[in-house]
Amino acid sequence: MADIEASIDYPEYDIEEVESKKALLEINKIQEKLENLEKSFDTGKILKEGIHTVIIGKPNAGKSSLLNAILNENRAIVSSVEGTTRDTIEEMITIKGIPLKLIDTAGIRNAKDEIEKIGVDKAIKLSEEADLIIAIFDNTKKLDEEDLKILDLIKEKNAIILLNKIDAKDSNLEKLEEIKNTKKPIIKISAKTKQGLEELYNKILEMFSLNELEINDGEVVTNIRHKDLIKKANNNIKEAKKEINLNSPIDLVAIYLKQALEELSSITGENVSEDIISEIFSKFCLGK
Repeated sequence: MADIEASIDYPEYDIEEVESKKALLEINKIQEKLENLEKSFDTGKILKEGIHTVIIGKPNAGKSSLLNAILNENRAIVSSVEGTTRDTIEEMITIKGIPLKLIDTAGIRNAKDEIEKIGVDKAIKLSEEADLIIAIFDNTKKLDEEDLKILDLIKEKNAIILLNKIDAKDSNLEKLEEIKNTKKPIIKISAKTKQGLEELYNKILEMFSLNELEINDGEVVTNIRHKDLIKKANNNIKEAKKEINLNSPIDLVAIYLKQALEELSSITGENVSEDIISEIFSKFCLGK
């Protein structure tokens, strides 16, 4: 950038013009770096906030028991009375190196109580926004319309199906077409005895292994504002490349490059204009 600015502002000095090939080479490097940083946001979000994991199911399917089993403590009230959980319970936990924000929700059913209905609506909304849904079903009972509604909720989502209460009875729900057609991982568990939890943890690790997530030299974007600024900077870099390929005047290319630097300076807090001028003077020994 300093080369370009100097060639524009001090044409009387014998400064080698910036060749298009050299400029494109450097711009391609910058573009690759910005794109990698932009992509790192999803990884950064997981590292910072955890995977938003919503546990959904009908009343008494075992949602609260599952939460307690994972946390290894009695965090949620467990009762045979349907509709005990009316609001969300949220906890952070790390499973096999994967940070999870676990959210236990109200049992999904056609609630008549207004307060419970609000809880059910909230559960549905949270499931729509979740990174991962753990859909739990009572394996001792047959599927009904409310179960089918839950299966429909997870159709387009990252989800794991848990068939709970295998310590009491095994109804082989996994053989039903309604379950198989979801093409989601199916795990049989007992939230009461913790049977099957290790298989659940391994499946989560397989789906969200941080070892497979791309981290660029330890640089990860965790702030949505920073991601947006990086995206804007990258768009200006693309425009600069376009002008170079069109053999446009170098001062037109400089406009886009300076704008990209301005976007990035909003992240770093540096004064781009002053930095560029300082580099020009130090590099070319120009007198003020």
